[in-house]
Formats: sequence, structure tokens, C-alpha cells
Amino acid sequence: MTDWAAEAERALVDFHQVARLGGIELGSDDLSVERLPAPHRSPTRLPPGKMGVYAFWGDGGWLKVGKVGPNSNARYTSQHYLAGSAPSTLAASLLASPPNDRAFDPGQVGAWMRERTCRLNILMPASRPRELLSLLEAFLHLRLRPRFEG
Repeated sequence: MTDWAAEAERALVDFHQVARLGGIELGSDDLSVERLPAPHRSPTRLPPGKMGVYAFWGDGGWLKVGKVGPNSNARYTSQHYLAGSAPSTLAASLLASPPNDRAFDPGQVGAWMRERTCRLNILMPASRPRELLSLLEAFLHLRLRPRFEG
């Protein structure tokens, strides 16, 4: 396991305790974790009946953490890879971040992301409380300290 994956694993172990403190017991089937090392392919779909939190790691640190509800397929699969496709995407943040020493044009940022970033997907059943999804996202923001806002 690379450092980013080990860091995520430790955070998820601790999240089980955070959920427990919030009155939610997580079973072994409640969180499914997918680690996509660079280069990676963007997911083709959000599995039916799932919602989740995703995170991107690259340039030596966490770049972005976000969440998707069960009806947010485009957000989960493609929007972050396309600048201008939606508000607050990783592609737009990368293009706007000074200094932009990556030297790619807006049409190539998605390819750069797939080639150079790792992606973490944490899925849970959509039947779980939405507050649990928000808690996981907030916990990972605090724990991983991504460069760009959620």
C-alpha cells in the first residue's frame, strides 16, 4: 500500500469510532472502499443504491474531498475531470491554482488528473442516513486536509 492509501485506511478505521460516537454502528458491509492508484480510470457509474465520498491525491498531498448522493452519477464519474462542467470541480481548481506550473490547457486537465492523481472512493448504501455521508465527508476534510475546498 502506498502512503496515500495507508493514510486513507487509518482514517477509515478511525471513522468507525466517530460513527459509533454518533450512535451509528458500521458493519463490514457498510463501507466499500476502492483505491485507484495513478494512472487511474474514472468510474463509469455510481452503483445503484449507493452514495459516497471520493478523494483525489496528487502532487504530494490530498487535493479534494467530496460527496455524492445516490442520484449524482455525473458528479461521481466525470464532472471533476472537466473544467467548467459544474461548480467546484477539481479540474477548475487545478487550472485556477497559482502558480499553475503544470502547463496544461483546459482541455487536457482531465487527462493529467487520470495520469497523475490517485482516487479514493468510499461507497455506502443509500439507505444509510444522509448525515452519515456528511459526517464521513467532514471527517475526511479534517483528517486529510485537502488543498482545495469541498
